[in-house]
Amino acid sequence: MKAAVFHKPGDIRVDNVPDPSILDPRDVILRVTSTAICGSDLHILSGAVPQKDPMIMGHEFMGTVEETGSAVLNLKKGDRVIVPFPIACGQCFFCTHQASPACENSNYKNYGPNGNLMDQKGGALFGYTDLYGGYSGGQAQYVRVPYADISPRIVPEFLEDEQALFLTDIFPTGWAAIDWAQLKGGEVVAIFGSGPVGLMAQKAAWINGAGRVIAIDPLDYRLQKARQVNNVDTLNPDRDDVVAAIREMTDGRGADVCVDACGFEPERSFMDKVKATVNFEKGSIKVLEMCFEAVRRMGTVSIMGVYGSMYDNFPLHRIFDKGITIKQGQAPVLNYIDKLIDLVSDNKVILDDIITHVLPLDDATNAYKIFDKKEDDCVKVVLKP
Repeated sequence: MKAAVFHKPGDIRVDNVPDPSILDPRDVILRVTSTAICGSDLHILSGAVPQKDPMIMGHEFMGTVEETGSAVLNLKKGDRVIVPFPIACGQCFFCTHQASPACENSNYKNYGPNGNLMDQKGGALFGYTDLYGGYSGGQAQYVRVPYADISPRIVPEFLEDEQALFLTDIFPTGWAAIDWAQLKGGEVVAIFGSGPVGLMAQKAAWINGAGRVIAIDPLDYRLQKARQVNNVDTLNPDRDDVVAAIREMTDGRGADVCVDACGFEPERSFMDKVKATVNFEKGSIKVLEMCFEAVRRMGTVSIMGVYGSMYDNFPLHRIFDKGITIKQGQAPVLNYIDKLIDLVSDNKVILDDIITHVLPLDDATNAYKIFDKKEDDCVKVVLKP
């Protein structure tokens, strides 16, 4: 089969690789019909999240069941499914306590309680390095789905792939950012980053009762997309004093909720990069620092962007003084997936309006380039095997 394969930083190619096969009675083999490139994939492409050996990329995918293991009784050949990006066994302590991203069994190579930089990680993820299980991802014609009796969900026939695809990751991730803040209604929600996850968090904020939603991003075309599809206020940190502007919008208090939808590789100046090099840090926490400044006292900061390093001068003093609640981590997709499928099916939210590029899998190398370099006003790329 064909697959988008990471070889080394900066080098993702479409290769011919062996077809997957059933390795466990709880497996299914999926024929992939749609898959997407995620901002998290770019951390692997850049080398910021390390991967030594070649690996099939991709954790946002859906398709049709081709083959089932003997223990999978809830799916059959021909079923069309979406597959949540965390791999969960469904039986361990964490899976039975609504914490499936911490599954004790899926990441059998590198699981542990410590959460170190290079070992003792959480549950496995599709196509996301050996540290997170070493599973082949879904940017391919076929993919093996382990524990397939737990996570995959059958897609209603009347939904097109593009309408359902983002239920695998970015919509549940954006939803988690808002759900963790437990909105009561009328809150001001400031979302830093207007890429795919930020756009989904904007949608989730409105659905959950926000009174005002503010999108912050240094790229005007992404802010235009946010206004177009989500009807939000926008700020550009290259032109606006973001923290001052948010306080002005909130009688000096700050936003009730701030969401970091950027992570540790934001747009950075040369001096930001020099500082990170001197401190042996990967990327920057400058977006996170802005969240802590812009949120009101006793407010909530949800961190959905990936952070993979320790950081000097972490502003613990501000977090403590302001009494900020922080929630972060991989989204517990299984906690939300059934409700979110209903929202899409009932046309209460539109997900495919963020897609800017649909390309064949054969063009994955170029697709990564367009997405990474933000060429051609790229917001979200869908690949078709």
